[in-house]
Amino acid sequence: MRKIRSGAIDAATALVVALVFAILFHPARVRAAKRTGPAAATAPVASDPAFGTYWHDGKAELDGYRYTVTRYGRERRGHAVAVYVTEPFSRSMRVKVDDPSRNPKDTFDVLKLNLIRDFQTGIYDYNTMTSLFVRSEDFEPVKVSFVSTEWCGNVYEELLVNPGLVSQKLSSYFEGESVAREERRPKEGILEEELFLLLRGLNRPYLAPGDSRTVPFLPGSFRRRLTHQALQWTRARIERLAAPRTLAVPAGSFHVVVFSVRIENGAQGTFFVESSYPHRIVRWEWNPLVGSGRWGADSNDSGELSGSARLKYWELHDEGGERYLARLGLNAGSR
Repeated sequence: MRKIRSGAIDAATALVVALVFAILFHPARVRAAKRTGPAAATAPVASDPAFGTYWHDGKAELDGYRYTVTRYGRERRGHAVAVYVTEPFSRSMRVKVDDPSRNPKDTFDVLKLNLIRDFQTGIYDYNTMTSLFVRSEDFEPVKVSFVSTEWCGNVYEELLVNPGLVSQKLSSYFEGESVAREERRPKEGILEEELFLLLRGLNRPYLAPGDSRTVPFLPGSFRRRLTHQALQWTRARIERLAAPRTLAVPAGSFHVVVFSVRIENGAQGTFFVESSYPHRIVRWEWNPLVGSGRWGADSNDSGELSGSARLKYWELHDEGGERYLARLGLNAGSR
């Protein structure tokens, strides 16, 4: 009788152990465990419910602009393109990840903005691009890169943004300009490049109607390039005007929210943001403040929306793909 009871206990114990192992190592539980920790950042938690469905549809938002800038004291016309797209990003290398599954703990989701500004100055042209990368979960900036190419030479700048610190690397063709340095990042400080995302309110409204705030402000790479200013924090007052308005641009007529940005001893900016989602930048303009000799006339910079589309542009590189430029209000080869 004891042998039978002992055998029953052994069988019951084996059954319990088997059940525990089955629960602990069930494939669904293992997959869920792999998603915890740093890799969980690949799933954005932005508060606007439209963010996830709109920005993770496998396409990019492409916005074309008729562009005007002052260079060498004269007004120049060109075109600008803003490319917004989400992608996996490396926490350690600060570059796009080709295969997130290879190192999920080092991978997180970013929203990237590439802002291209091209314009002619007499016989030669300027080709510039600013790239901004922000974490999708909280819109914290992690990197800015900037390149300027014209007939005299090339300039490349990279800013790695960390809590309390900005690390700059500037490589320039021009003597005496290359530098590597670190600059303290003030609490609540924002980079000029962030305005194209913050003011859109893609995860939450930046300001309520009629509200304003004054923040530490780092002038953007493009502005510092044209005005030959060093990396240095200043302050800016950002205000959301109480009353929306209607604005006509080449892309059509839009109901917009208006933001004013006043850089201390610098420039005055105005951003006209589409009222309805996805809150595209319909127009922006910068002008130097009266008496701001530090910045000069080359602070003038503006763009008007000429067209917009959501496309997998990286698949449109074959002959004939240029026809999609018409949807952005642009022509192949035109200035």
